[in-house]
Amino acid sequence: MKSKQIVMKHFSTEHTSFVVDFKFTNNITILTGDSGTEKTASFSFIKECMALNTDIVCLNYLDYQKNIGDIIRNTEKKLIVIDNADVLLDDDTRKHIALDDKNQHLIIGRNPKNLFVTKENLFELVSEKQGEQTVLRIEDYL
Repeated sequence: MKSKQIVMKHFSTEHTSFVVDFKFTNNITILTGDSGTEKTASFSFIKECMALNTDIVCLNYLDYQKNIGDIIRNTEKKLIVIDNADVLLDDDTRKHIALDDKNQHLIIGRNPKNLFVTKENLFELVSEKQGEQTVLRIEDYL
């Protein structure tokens, strides 16, 4: 499934020695990759920005006790960032995300099952050292 980004085309933030610089090409971005590639660190940097940017909603393992499906279904016009999506998302919520035309999703995990995605939705995190900082970007997976 490929459709235009709804909330933002670009997200960037700087955090001590890291720069997160994500360009979004559609409304569902699945960030996948091996452990230890800074995916969760990227989530943390985005979550820090949530306090100042009301267009962002972040969910992770700390929200496990909440009804994630209801939060996602009752949210509109937001970039919803989900870390540990493999654990947090049940099949019904995955199907809702796949058809959601009111939000944009950045899903961090390894299992895109039931999201009706194509290779245009799959990305990996790439890091590049620039001087004293590490720049984190998303690039097509495979």
